[in-house]
Amino acid sequence: MRIGVLGTGAVGRTLGSALHQLGHDVVLGSRTAGDDKVAFAEAVAHGELLVNATAGTGSVDAIGASTRADREGKVLLDVANPLDFSTGELRLTVSNGDSLAETIQRAFPELRVVKSLNTVTASVMVAPASVPGDHLLFLAGDDADAKAAVRGLLDELGWRETQLLDLGDLRAARGMEMYLPLWLTMMQTFGTPVFNLAVERSA
Repeated sequence: MRIGVLGTGAVGRTLGSALHQLGHDVVLGSRTAGDDKVAFAEAVAHGELLVNATAGTGSVDAIGASTRADREGKVLLDVANPLDFSTGELRLTVSNGDSLAETIQRAFPELRVVKSLNTVTASVMVAPASVPGDHLLFLAGDDADAKAAVRGLLDELGWRETQLLDLGDLRAARGMEMYLPLWLTMMQTFGTPVFNLAVERSA
């Protein structure tokens, strides 16, 4: 599959490398082309499926650098979080009654946005077995076929079906993104980002 990854930071490069090793035709998009990357618009045009791994504050601009014709009908896996450290303290640029994923979907209704992978660090995204046990990965989206496409990609990355928890429509991305302040606190407490959540529930 041709995949366009938007973002060349740690997350974009980790996902891009893993997907390339799985045999996909991957192009990394950045604000400026050069070396092993192209411009955002070229990555969108290339991909049959898109991955948004940009900083949340720049996601809409990055996707918007492309034409609607090049976005039409494509699945966009949104792994970004609306984090802002510009004041020296963490804050979410979108929260409570909205989410970054919903913002992207409203801005680009021709895309089919699915939120997932944003609740784990990059190395766990591509190697879930690095965390033992039946820990969970969440996903949310409004389009069943788009979620099925993302599930297929997650399966290739090593996520078992029993580890995938579908939280419903894209509004669930609000909670997924608001989890990040707690995730960062746990990372500081544990001294490592290589962890994840498991959920126990009564029968």
